[in-house]
Amino acid sequence: MTVTLRPAHALDAGRTGWILHRFARDTAWMPQLYSEAEAISFCGEMIDRGWVTVAVEGAEVQGFIARDGAEICSLYLAPGACGRGIGRALLENAKAAEPELWLQAFTANIGAQRFYLREGFRETARGDGRGDGSRNEEGLPDIRYEWQRLWIREQAA
Repeated sequence: MTVTLRPAHALDAGRTGWILHRFARDTAWMPQLYSEAEAISFCGEMIDRGWVTVAVEGAEVQGFIARDGAEICSLYLAPGACGRGIGRALLENAKAAEPELWLQAFTANIGAQRFYLREGFRETARGDGRGDGSRNEEGLPDIRYEWQRLWIREQAA
């Protein structure tokens, strides 16, 4: 089946919230700070702000990216959706919309680190300069990654 990208609508909050909550629930190093209902509400708020693009296969949302301008706030995939190009498609869509992007990834999330580095992002800082997790609600050390369209042009030259 083909995956299509589209702006999220209000009815996508349930599925995107479930994807977000499932990641926290199924990831050993990730603290569970919120219930599934709270995750759904949070995703609904991001959708209402116009930040969310979903990847849909058939009638099912397989993943989503939430972006506030240049900041990637969330990029999560449903179980079984990893390794199929869905995350890359969501990220490419964001790259087409912005000349620069940035995000924070947890140092424990080795898969995300590999993904963003493979997709042309560069590590620019550890968290807020300390990288100790004191500035995120999870309390986990994180890494700032940045991408610029200009870097791609420099590499091609």
